[in-house]
Amino acid sequence: MNAKPHVEINANHAATAPAFLSVWEVEAYYGESYIVQNISFNIHEGEILALLGRNGAGKTSTLRTIARLDNPQLRHGEIWLDHKPLHEMRAHQASACGVALVPEDRRIIPGLTVEENLLLAQIAPPKGWTLDRIYELFPRLGERRKQEGVTLSGGEQQMLAIARALARDIKLLLLDEPYEGLAPVIVQEIAKTLNIIRDQGITTIIVEQNAIAALKLADRAVILDTGTVVYDGLAKEVLDDEALRAKYLAI
Repeated sequence: MNAKPHVEINANHAATAPAFLSVWEVEAYYGESYIVQNISFNIHEGEILALLGRNGAGKTSTLRTIARLDNPQLRHGEIWLDHKPLHEMRAHQASACGVALVPEDRRIIPGLTVEENLLLAQIAPPKGWTLDRIYELFPRLGERRKQEGVTLSGGEQQMLAIARALARDIKLLLLDEPYEGLAPVIVQEIAKTLNIIRDQGITTIIVEQNAIAALKLADRAVILDTGTVVYDGLAKEVLDDEALRAKYLAI
């Protein structure tokens, strides 16, 4: 199937350049439960998008659908990444195309050191960042490279989970609740790291209950409510719109 040209319509309804990631009329289910309902949005290369909404709005399900995990099941719609049809792929094929999902539980492998967790991510091609480059971005991981990964602090484990994604040759980074349970100073540290990653041209979607922190980091925001898109526009506009935040984010 040939890639379709997708044109983003922003909050002012002005046409922009074709999107790097296009999610088009996606519907996804857990069994017979309709979770993601006709979602469409676009992201340009190198952008950070905050995917927000109350608990149960369909945020994590959207990430899992983009990553092509088995649950939820994609029943309708298309997902294009850099002209490649993710909707026709399985999870390992999407991964080979540059999609990396960092789940909320981080999934650090017990019994392996920090460095072994990173090396394991590089067993199958395509390989991404070198260990030296990763340790330059995450010096704390370099200091603890021989320490068992699961014994790290929560913030360090989150750094390791992101670093493990970078150890692959990724184009799209999907982050599910990266700030969960972390102190504000660690949240700021991870936000700085994500800005550096953006400067490397990697596109990021962040799902986060700490909506203010996510909005301060992001270029754009998409807000979901009961599985549908209710806002798609600039992150700054959400920060400035107290009524919108109160209605859909309860903040």
